[in-house]
Amino acid sequence: MFRLLGIIAVVFLALTGCSSGNGSSNSSSSANPPGKAANTATFADPPNTVPNWIFPFAPIADFSVSNSSYLQFLMYRPLYWFGNNGATGVDDSLSLAAEPVYSNGGKTVTITLKPYKWSDGSTLTSTDVMFWFNMLKAEKANYAAYTPGQFPDNITSASAPNATTVVFNTDKAYSQQWFLANQLSTITPMPVAWDVTAAGTKSDCATNEADCKAVYNYLITQAKDLPTYATNPLWQVVDGPWKLSSFSSDGNVTFVPNTTYSGPVKPTLKKFIEVPFTTDDAQFNVLRTGSTIDVGYLPTQDLTSPKPASSGPAEAGPNPLSSNYTLAPWFLYGINYFPINFNNPTVGPIFKQLYFRQALQSIVDQAGVLSSAAKNYGVQTTGPVPLFPDSPLISSVEKTNPYPFSISAAGKYLSDNGWTVKAGGVTTCTKPGTGAGECGAGITSGEPLTFTLQYVSGQQTITTAMQSMKSNAAQVGITLNIVPAPFNTVTGTAVPCSGATCTWQMGNWGGGWVYSPDYYPTGELLFSTGAGSNSGSYSNPAIDKLIQSTTTESGTAVMQAYENALAKDLPVVWQPNYTYSLTEVANGLQGVTPLNPYSALNPENWHY
Repeated sequence: MFRLLGIIAVVFLALTGCSSGNGSSNSSSSANPPGKAANTATFADPPNTVPNWIFPFAPIADFSVSNSSYLQFLMYRPLYWFGNNGATGVDDSLSLAAEPVYSNGGKTVTITLKPYKWSDGSTLTSTDVMFWFNMLKAEKANYAAYTPGQFPDNITSASAPNATTVVFNTDKAYSQQWFLANQLSTITPMPVAWDVTAAGTKSDCATNEADCKAVYNYLITQAKDLPTYATNPLWQVVDGPWKLSSFSSDGNVTFVPNTTYSGPVKPTLKKFIEVPFTTDDAQFNVLRTGSTIDVGYLPTQDLTSPKPASSGPAEAGPNPLSSNYTLAPWFLYGINYFPINFNNPTVGPIFKQLYFRQALQSIVDQAGVLSSAAKNYGVQTTGPVPLFPDSPLISSVEKTNPYPFSISAAGKYLSDNGWTVKAGGVTTCTKPGTGAGECGAGITSGEPLTFTLQYVSGQQTITTAMQSMKSNAAQVGITLNIVPAPFNTVTGTAVPCSGATCTWQMGNWGGGWVYSPDYYPTGELLFSTGAGSNSGSYSNPAIDKLIQSTTTESGTAVMQAYENALAKDLPVVWQPNYTYSLTEVANGLQGVTPLNPYSALNPENWHY
């Protein structure tokens, strides 16, 4: 989800489309799905999670699957499209450029654009790529996919020798797989129509970095004006297959085809409609009628029975709505976790102690939550590399889980390090100091293990997981005050910060991170010091060095060295990696599957 992604996003999200082509049929075309008569498709937004940021250049608070996959990608295409017929990797047919060509010992990267048009009739050119690049150089601190030392810092020069060519020279040779998947993947060309500082006032950010700040400030102001999304001429200039017809900040959004779209698959639906829900139960009550929603989601609490524990997370089990819908479980290439705020002035010193993070991880009963609440839809998260699908990148450390669920182990981590553990009470520091067996720097005598954990509301599986963790924590004297809040509130609160106002402690938006736009799981956007999506401000120079090695070296050895170290250091609290959505597709709506493993939504492929 890109974004929190992962970017981002929550457990029972709704659907995505396939990559190129019309995709496979979900059911017989003779069925009567809700939108067939009007040739429209209605898609259910995740509970309490609605698109709220249109500008692709997004800060971390707005860097989510709902904004990228359910809004931006539909209208503004990234330079390279990832997810190919349901599999991981780049899809050349949907990319705006041919795959890059490397020369000069790997330090010169040449990109050739394909013939695409913007909806205002102008041609997508190298200037549009340079517009994004210059904006990124000028405003990198405001872009959630920025990592210090990487794109654009690692570019020594950039040029557009002609309308279809962009040339980047890098400071050293990088892994070509990584550079495409995690650097060039972050580029979204922007139209010249956006290179303005006010309505009708042209600027030149595309060729002059000094002009970019004023342009950025204007575009950000426009992006904050949600009621005008469908009427503002800026956002009507698109290169994707869809345009906004109507937009409401409550999540009711309607798209119509961009009739000038240059890509290989043109929309055949007359409208694509997104509708909001406050809870997954509310959505299910509408879905079960079979009369309104064409693509929705089945909450696990409404499953009649769990599926076999031996089945994969993307395999379908019993479907209580089979008379009207086909169940298509959607598993994303990502990890689930929630951040803790290392910079919190009060509890940050506790979070910086590895033994405490080990204790906290040990009270997470991932297997129990997956079997009971998630009905066996999902896998555990034990480190930065997803455990599904199976891959040579997965190390033995992750497969064996260095911190399995164990109340006794959690208590021992604490008691061995200066805390008097009081099961059912309040554990306090009784041996302050920085020596062996003491609580650690910045922790005072009598300090309690009491924390506030904000989590996404509206989803029973997440609620159950948080209640389980709260109960387990109490058994070692850790008090977790769990507080539900809407998705956008959680993501807007759990952001990198510092100083006296940096007061959030723990924040669980429910879905961790889908590896997009960092499609290769090297983790620099999440775990490098100062990275834009490093929500908890985690910092470890040894990990930074290992991450850097993954960007210049190929192969499994360098990746496993990084993932093993990070899995053991616990930069975040790993959570069950639920199947992203138990997607329900109306019988008769075709082209929905195979589902994109990075959360992309492609309703231009859907048809009756």
